[in-house]
Amino acid sequence: MEAVSAVKMRKSQQNAIGIRPYALSALKILRSISGSIEAANHPLTKARKVEKTLIVLVSADKGLAGSYGAALLKGAYRFIEEKGLTKENTALIAIGKRGYEHFAKRGWTIVNNFERWSDQVSFDTVRPLAEEIKSLYMDGTYDEILIVYTNFISTLKQVVYSRKLLPVTFESVEEVVRGITPERGKFAEIGRDIDAAPVKEYTFEPEAGEILSELIPILFNIQIYHSVLEANASEHSARMLAMKNASDNAKDISRELKLYFNKVRQAAITREVSEIVGGMESMKVRE
Repeated sequence: MEAVSAVKMRKSQQNAIGIRPYALSALKILRSISGSIEAANHPLTKARKVEKTLIVLVSADKGLAGSYGAALLKGAYRFIEEKGLTKENTALIAIGKRGYEHFAKRGWTIVNNFERWSDQVSFDTVRPLAEEIKSLYMDGTYDEILIVYTNFISTLKQVVYSRKLLPVTFESVEEVVRGITPERGKFAEIGRDIDAAPVKEYTFEPEAGEILSELIPILFNIQIYHSVLEANASEHSARMLAMKNASDNAKDISRELKLYFNKVRQAAITREVSEIVGGMESMKVRE
C-alpha cells in the first residue's frame, strides 16, 4: 500500500505543481482587469450584502491518510467560526465522501456532493462543479462562495487553506496568488512580479465586456481546478506517509515478536536440557 500511495502521490504532486504557473498567470490577468468598469459590472464580480453563504469543502473519499481528514475538518470549523457562520445562513457543496458524511450527520445543509472522481482529475472533470457554483451565485441563491481545501506545500507539509471564490475581487485574487505562490523555487518569482507590476488599463478589441464575459468564467474554473489538484496532492502525500509509518511500525513489531519468539524458544530448549541433565543425574544416584 505504501508503494501504491507513493506512485499516486508523485503523479498528484506533478499535476498540482504543473498547474501552478498557469493558475498564477491566469490570476495575474484577472488581477490586472479586476479594476476595469466592465469587470466591475460582470455578474461574477458584483458584490452584495451577505445573507447566505456557500462553502465548497474539498475532502477525501477514503481514510488511511493519517491526520489529513481530521486536520481538514478542524480547519473548516475554525474558518466557519472566524467568519461567524451558522447552519441557518450557510450551506455546503462537499467534494469527497468524508466531508459530506461528517457535515450531513451534523445537520448542515448539503447543496450537492461530488466524489473525488479519480486520482487523475482533468479540467473537464471539474467543469460541472464550477458551473453549478457560478449558477448558484448568479441567480442570487448565495451571496458569497467560499472554498476550504488542503494546500500542498511539500510531502511532509500540507496546510488547510480557505479563501473567497465569489464575488471575484482584487483582494480575493491577491489572496489566491499569495496562497499558491511557493516561497522558494522557480515559481516564487511570479508572486514578486505580481507585487511589482502596476495595474494596467487595457484597450479591448472586441468590446471589453464580451472578452471579460468569456475570460472571467475561465479563470474562475482554473481556480477550482487548481484547488482540487492541490487537495489531491495533499491527500496522497498524507496517505503515503501514513502507509510508511504503518510499514515501519509493522517492521518494529515484527522484530520485537521475532526476538520474543527466540527468547521463548531458547528458554524452552534450556528447560528441556536441564530436565534431561536432571534425569541423568537422578539415574546416576540410583545406580
